[in-house]
Amino acid sequence: MNITIIAIGKLKEKYWQDAVKEYAKRLGAYCRLNIVELKESLLAANPSPADEEAVKNAEGEQILSKISKGDYVITLEIKGKGLSSEQLADKIETLGIDGHSSIVFVIGGSLGLSKAVSERADFKLSFSAMTFPHQMMRVILLEQIYRSFKIIRHETYHK
Repeated sequence: MNITIIAIGKLKEKYWQDAVKEYAKRLGAYCRLNIVELKESLLAANPSPADEEAVKNAEGEQILSKISKGDYVITLEIKGKGLSSEQLADKIETLGIDGHSSIVFVIGGSLGLSKAVSERADFKLSFSAMTFPHQMMRVILLEQIYRSFKIIRHETYHK
């Protein structure tokens, strides 16, 4: 299975980079992982709603350019559906059984996702109604994907 994470922004702090490297290494036994970091669009000081929308749309165009027609797209959205770790594992396993060999998870920028990206999603996933830093969300997502594969294979890790 191919798992791609498309994220707006680069990880700047070494501790986030190290955490991502660790989970990427662990996931190597279960899938082929690709992390695509896209450039954040510049936002003016005191932006208008139109400025914010323009930034989301520009970032959305970048995101959509990295998604292929056959990809199963899961966007991370506050208003998405919340799943337990077991339910996420079941979703990933079912996607594989149904022939979806390429799953793309999308983490938007600080303003969220454009309407076009949200509409492209096959599934909208919410980790919480709270807002998390995008760097932290990337690590949490990788950990949950790793946990999902451990659950699918009935291996020790998950509690």
